[in-house]
Amino acid sequence: QVQLVESGGGLVQAGGSLRLSCAASGRTFSSYAMGWFRQAPGKEREFVAAVSNSGGITDYADSVKGRFTISRDNAKNTVYLQMNSLKPEDTAAYYCNAQTSYGTIYWGKGTLVTVSS
Repeated sequence: QVQLVESGGGLVQAGGSLRLSCAASGRTFSSYAMGWFRQAPGKEREFVAAVSNSGGITDYADSVKGRFTISRDNAKNTVYLQMNSLKPEDTAAYYCNAQTSYGTIYWGKGTLVTVSS
């Protein structure tokens, strides 16, 4: 199994920035596609961003394009989400996920981001 641990969440003022990290276990991190999802109170979990195993292909939700950047460091078994120009509507629990080459999905426990207005 793959263990995922998110960090970097917290309270930030609107317009500010945060950088989330997700550390993964195992020696096969470089084979996983990685992603970030979020869930706000009373809302469904939604896709935020994803990055291919090599880091060469990225995808973003329309709501975060131009503000968020996903990246990975395979040598450190870590994926990042740089969040700039944060808005109150970005407030949510952010979850890291991994997809193995066989299609198995793993989830972290989440880290809370709160953006004050």
